[in-house]
Amino acid sequence: MRIIAGFARGMVLAVPRGDAVRPTSDRVREAIFSSLGDRVVGATVLDLFAGTGALGLEAASRGAQAVTFVEQNRAALVVLEKNVAAYTGRGGEAKLSISRDDVSRFLRRGGRFDVVFADPPYGELPAQLLADKNLPGIVGDRLVLESAKRDAVPVSPPWELVREGVYGDTCVRILARL
Repeated sequence: MRIIAGFARGMVLAVPRGDAVRPTSDRVREAIFSSLGDRVVGATVLDLFAGTGALGLEAASRGAQAVTFVEQNRAALVVLEKNVAAYTGRGGEAKLSISRDDVSRFLRRGGRFDVVFADPPYGELPAQLLADKNLPGIVGDRLVLESAKRDAVPVSPPWELVREGVYGDTCVRILARL
């Protein structure tokens, strides 16, 4: 895995062993960022279920002003910290922070982010996240939600589907608040 564009283009990302983390592939990240266009430039970004941090670091590389990573898995945190340190070591200017927390608890604390990435474990969790009453107040412009193609993820108010793409087993939905 690597950063595919921007300041840190080509930077190799560490990935934890095992199947506890399912990093977003280069192909899927390219599709996501092509759809978002310049929305990440100067944006505040939230990377929920951050794993390796690939989505947030890609956003930082493409000009995001600040990125907050939320992750609670210990193995993923070790790799995430390593990747953030490697990015910072390259002279990246984005403000990067890691919250070692449960996503639901983080959302209850509030805040506002221009772009929110969410790549929860496949299964019921993507639909549960979308139904979280605290999520709409966090999202300023776009929510990018990854799930398995087979997962039922109903999109209803306060969300509007802007774009949807299927890449192998992965479905990416870009949502806006109504």
